[in-house]
Amino acid sequence: MRFIKSGLIVLLCSVVLATGITGCSEKNSAKKFNAIDITGADFGKDFKLTDHNGKSRTLADFKGKAVVMFFGYTNCPDVCPTTMSDLNQAMKLLGSDAQRVKVLFVTVDPERDTQGLLAKYVPAFNPDFIGLYGDAATTASTAKDFRIFYQKNKPDSNGNYSVDHSAGTYVFDPDGKLRLFMKYGEGAESMAHDLRELLHV
Repeated sequence: MRFIKSGLIVLLCSVVLATGITGCSEKNSAKKFNAIDITGADFGKDFKLTDHNGKSRTLADFKGKAVVMFFGYTNCPDVCPTTMSDLNQAMKLLGSDAQRVKVLFVTVDPERDTQGLLAKYVPAFNPDFIGLYGDAATTASTAKDFRIFYQKNKPDSNGNYSVDHSAGTYVFDPDGKLRLFMKYGEGAESMAHDLRELLHV
């Protein structure tokens, strides 16, 4: 029952988030995106986290690339591996354009998702993907800045627990501006289409 409950909360949070920011899309009606156009959003402007190689990272490090940012955790049973797999497939569909895209996986479970674990988990989907983490306070601050919901559930008798979290994905254009919100289940073809649109403005 926990996973069913978690899934419903995750999807509900995505819908709520999407509903709350759709008004930003009016300024960019010339482009046809499958995702929700949030051009002009006044949140999620930057971050300061550590990557799975131990290097401090901010959005400026990826200037000139479209940045795809997904919040999740390595023990996630469904949403996270599905999204990461879709993003990997989208990179294949992009062909040479994939070199101009950087996918970032931000953990909402820093208690378990250490640098070493992220270094194994994230590149397993694609060697060019980067895992990011911070301490508990930094994680909370970053999630707040990006309007990401996450909540650790009560551990079972073995100490295992799940984390409810927003299931959507943010996309920045090569100029570092937040542009899109991809709902969970968007699919690789849809993702590739929107990324290609951003890269060839």
